[in-house]
Amino acid sequence: MNPGRRTLTRRGLLLGVGAVALGGGAAAFALQPRTDDRPVALVYRGKAACQGCAESVAQLLETAPTPFRAVYCGPGEDVELTAEALAGAAVYAQPGGGEVGPAWRRMRAHADDVRAFVHGGGNYLGFCLGAYLAGTGPGFGLIPEQVNRYMDTEGSEVHDTDDTVVAVDWRGGQRHMFFQDGPQFTGDWVAAPATTVLARYRTGTVAAAVTGYGAGRVGVVGPHPEADESWYSGPGLTNPDGIRFDLGHDLIATTVER
Repeated sequence: MNPGRRTLTRRGLLLGVGAVALGGGAAAFALQPRTDDRPVALVYRGKAACQGCAESVAQLLETAPTPFRAVYCGPGEDVELTAEALAGAAVYAQPGGGEVGPAWRRMRAHADDVRAFVHGGGNYLGFCLGAYLAGTGPGFGLIPEQVNRYMDTEGSEVHDTDDTVVAVDWRGGQRHMFFQDGPQFTGDWVAAPATTVLARYRTGTVAAAVTGYGAGRVGVVGPHPEADESWYSGPGLTNPDGIRFDLGHDLIATTVER
């Protein structure tokens, strides 16, 4: 998921997961009687994300130890991505997708609302493309650096944009994660007191981190902690750790818990 990549190559699509899109648009979303006391996580679903990626992120949020009620937002959804909709949410999640440039052209109209939401105390979760979009040039500017491809790092074991599995050091332990042309994170912000580095690639560059933006928090990850078994349908794709979601849940908890 980078400026030269059109689509995520995984074939499996996640259908029928428990995320809910509420009817009636943003106003109805804000006014609808609450029968579910879980905090709301708005999950973008649209052409700036790959098919099935929003559902994967929603499933990760809804199965977290402290679960969220995932609500899809975006073009064609009952809930639009607006300041009013964000005001009713605890988290905004930007899933993986295709090229950064085309995705940004679809998302830049929402940049001010997303920045204001996080700056005012909201939480942003960016997965792969969503992590690229968290940076600058182009992006929401929630982290103060342009976000670049891990594949371009000197010493990277990844040399193409095919689906693969990478090893990371996550909080001191080796784990394996689904990966498809994801970013690394560099710059002074990764060493700042406000930043928690969760994972590093084998080159030592950062693979997942949580940092502050105003009164809010920003969690970004290059590999895919939301990947379920269907993501490993390609030839030779296996995860030696098995299909586990604890890394994604750690990212969520570290982002939202003050």
